[in-house]
Amino acid sequence: MRAKRFITNSLVHVLLAILSFIWVLPIFYVVLTSFRKEGGSYKTYIFPKEYTFDNYINLFQGSSIINFNRWFMNTLIIAIFSTLIAAFFTLCVSYVMSRLRFKMRKTFLNIALIMGMFPGFMSMIAVYYILKGLGFLETGVLKQVALVLVYSGGAGLGFYMAKGFFDMIPRTIDEAAYIDGATKWDTFMHITIPMSKPIITYTLITAFMGPWVDYIFAKVIMGNDTPYYTIAIGLWTMLEKEYVEYYYTQFYAGCVVISIPLCILFLLTQKCYVEGVSGAVKG
Repeated sequence: MRAKRFITNSLVHVLLAILSFIWVLPIFYVVLTSFRKEGGSYKTYIFPKEYTFDNYINLFQGSSIINFNRWFMNTLIIAIFSTLIAAFFTLCVSYVMSRLRFKMRKTFLNIALIMGMFPGFMSMIAVYYILKGLGFLETGVLKQVALVLVYSGGAGLGFYMAKGFFDMIPRTIDEAAYIDGATKWDTFMHITIPMSKPIITYTLITAFMGPWVDYIFAKVIMGNDTPYYTIAIGLWTMLEKEYVEYYYTQFYAGCVVISIPLCILFLLTQKCYVEGVSGAVKG
């Protein structure tokens, strides 16, 4: 039995090692290509013959066509505002659906569950004409505001994960706060939120990643307004046939750069996640 268990564990570790290699290989290729000195798109080899930092330098220097610095700031501003609004909506709706009992509550839960099964891009044409009718597509700044509204407007429907977390917090804590004279808002802000760091962290990360990597909605709303592009649209522009031969390696450098904020966000919130788990267990 011990030998059989050892063989089984060894096979599992080998399988995990193979899967890890498959998962890491594309990332490794992206990083290597971002340092490749040879221009052009297609090469018959994976490892560059020469390495250089010029791809990163040229990327940030930009040009009249490819303005990576501005696209990066556009995306960062949109992502920050969208994250704050979306996280607020999600947490508020989750707390209400977890703690309050009202008429049509179960109906709303079922409707939200069904609507969550449909991908958001199915409504992009309708959303486009609604925004156009409201005048949000007149200027580049208004288009950025429109993107924030799009990314954060439907965030409240993604409340099921946070609701499940709030359900695990004992109601007796809320009742004790009510006895001491706290309102529902005081209980939510000063008791529930400090005990909910894990789900807040999860909500912030998912809310940030949406606008940071989205291409479909951003392209539909921005159109050809190049100075107000987001990073996803800008990187895709580098792969167009008239630019791909020159900007191909810079495209990979851009892919590495845009992954850095996500890594920093995860590292900064990881400690809060761990502390939140221990705090929730104690509560």
